[in-house]
Amino acid sequence: MKLFKSLLVAPATLGLLAPMSANATEVNLNEISNYSDIESIELANSFSNDDSNFNSLLAGGEGLVDDYSHDGSFSETTTATFGANFYFGATDTDDGSSTLNDTDDAFTAGYDFQIGLNTTFTGEDSLDITIDSGNAGTFGEFDSDNTTDALQVDGVSYTFPVGDATVMVADNTDGSALFSTACVYGGPSNTLDDCGNVNAGITNGGAMLGASYDFDNGFTAAVGYAGPETGIMTEESLDAYGVNVAYTADSYGVSLTYGLIESSTTEEDTYTAFNGYYAPEGLPSISVGYEIGDIGGAADGVDENTSFFVGLTWDEVGPGSAGVALGHSTREGSDEEYMYEVYYDYPVNDGMTITPLLFIQENATAGSDDTTGAMVKTSFSF
Repeated sequence: MKLFKSLLVAPATLGLLAPMSANATEVNLNEISNYSDIESIELANSFSNDDSNFNSLLAGGEGLVDDYSHDGSFSETTTATFGANFYFGATDTDDGSSTLNDTDDAFTAGYDFQIGLNTTFTGEDSLDITIDSGNAGTFGEFDSDNTTDALQVDGVSYTFPVGDATVMVADNTDGSALFSTACVYGGPSNTLDDCGNVNAGITNGGAMLGASYDFDNGFTAAVGYAGPETGIMTEESLDAYGVNVAYTADSYGVSLTYGLIESSTTEEDTYTAFNGYYAPEGLPSISVGYEIGDIGGAADGVDENTSFFVGLTWDEVGPGSAGVALGHSTREGSDEEYMYEVYYDYPVNDGMTITPLLFIQENATAGSDDTTGAMVKTSFSF
């Protein structure tokens, strides 16, 4: 890190020294010396313990703030976290019709970058802003970002206490942000990381309002809403509502989640998800999930959708951790299309982790074969 900082500072320093050396013959050095003496005295006074002389230097170096109130200055309680991911891998899919139509994807590389800003104003609240950038659209199973290299705000949320409850208001944030799903599986794939709670844990983003309550005895309860930024809770808007209850003990947990999601018709879709996990000492943890959904007003008359998940995690496999899982989300009357995956998390150091992922995704469409993927993600956090 010191070398990296030096590499950043060196060009900027040289850029400043160049014009200074070019004009050195035109400067009266005696006047500079006198001016420096005066400035040194004023600078010493500015750092006096006397509150009347307190000045605060802005974080960006723009100037000084005269009052102790810190108005306009960078907050002492604001923190920033940074993360970068590099991706490499390929998928192979055979459509089963002929060798000419087979897609055998070449190896592809990509990246994404995240900035997380957090600040508190009372010590009990939290304002969080997430900014993303990336070009890793082909690595959707790693839940990668594809913003065509542009920085974009991914979400803004404010969390604060109301009595003993916690309330969150946000934009571009899942309505289930305060839910507790009983799952300890840590797989990296986007398909299976919801542990079978596919639709009940409402994820339609947009404007969000939620609240949760911890009973301090293992039980928690939460509610959430998500909808569009315009026309909130109107007949024209597609709104979603969810309720979640959970119980967590030392080595196991269970949860129940119910979601009501308005569709483009006058009907509503409802989903109920059951999740649980057991983590015995010395053995791999097991997480399971099952969801059943009622599709309101389905044009094809098929009104049921089910999801299933089971995953095993080994916390200590050599220097890292590993996991295997399978799951599916299937519409009534269709063949189940399972996905199978295995992954390994290898922490190279405190700020770098390498995660290889292998998966097979079934395709029940007639004449189609499965998709096989082999990907590696290298993550940096700082």
